[in-house]
Amino acid sequence: MSISFLDHLGDVEDPRIPGMVVYPLDEILLTVLVGLLCRAEDFDEIEDICGELLDWLRQFLAFRDGVAPAQTLKRTLARLEPRSLEAAFAAWAASLARRVRGVVAIDGKTLRGSKQASCGKDALHLVQAYAHEAGLVLAQRAVDTKSNEITAIPELLDMLALEGAIVTIDAMGTQKEIAAKVVARKADYVLALKGNQGTLQDDVALFFADPVLSAECPCHAETDAGHGRIEERTVRAADAAWLAKRHPQWKALKSIAAVTVRRTIKKTGAITTETRLFIASLPPDPVRLAEAVRAHWSIENNLHWILDVGFREDQCRTRKDHAARNLAMIRRAALNMLRRQPANLSIKRKRLKALISHDFRAAVLAR
Repeated sequence: MSISFLDHLGDVEDPRIPGMVVYPLDEILLTVLVGLLCRAEDFDEIEDICGELLDWLRQFLAFRDGVAPAQTLKRTLARLEPRSLEAAFAAWAASLARRVRGVVAIDGKTLRGSKQASCGKDALHLVQAYAHEAGLVLAQRAVDTKSNEITAIPELLDMLALEGAIVTIDAMGTQKEIAAKVVARKADYVLALKGNQGTLQDDVALFFADPVLSAECPCHAETDAGHGRIEERTVRAADAAWLAKRHPQWKALKSIAAVTVRRTIKKTGAITTETRLFIASLPPDPVRLAEAVRAHWSIENNLHWILDVGFREDQCRTRKDHAARNLAMIRRAALNMLRRQPANLSIKRKRLKALISHDFRAAVLAR
């Protein structure tokens, strides 16, 4: 049987010395992938689980020498060139998504368990692209710190087929070069504003603070209740032709938006209000802009929360060399496969079912 993910890994170079390899690279990668699908959280658990599944694994690959021990799995992933694995992952994810539709949210996530305080090494920080509508991780890049996200985002964009998509990025990535890169990839952008764009944010804030100009803006309001609070969101949008003339370096700038969120805590009655500002290459349609902003915010629940709760990623202590980064990449491959499995189960329960059911596990890999 063939596994699509493994088919895309043919160009990933094995870092080990030829002729001195007992366990082939594709067997090692499949072992790690299946272990992560089956609730393993470290290399010892991956070895234990896949050792019990050896006969089942042999329907995919030979495994002539059995399953590689945990130390071999760990050493191989520590030495494996991560950019090569990430490029193969992006090609595989593109084959799943075919044409990306809707919002592609780009955001960073820190793997807190990878921090090595004894030697002063910070935790691994990953920037990833997430297709909201498809529920798929499309690509990832690692950066030294969160402040370096702006150098990784253009590389991430170059890995993706974005034509017709809407790219959303938080204020850290709101840069003229990144906006131009998105437009060059034939996509649209919705970018958050803070104080790191010079007078751009001030101009937008002054516009929405003017009661006459603000009153003329098309508006969209929606209310959600849950988790002990009521959240009322109001989105105002406006044409940005005047702003584009003042800031011509922002490519294809067409609209601005102000999203005001009013939260009421049911138990105490406490009320908080926050307004966030955005620029976009989309027309000034408050409904469409609201959907894009909401889709970006959902990356916390649909991706980061799932990785931390469903896979316990923050608790993973793997950190030697490239091991944490490569393990994170395979973890996202496992998540993509589980998401594409149509059973109406949580990711946690799908992982349990993959552990106990040969048929379910095979179906997840086949998809």
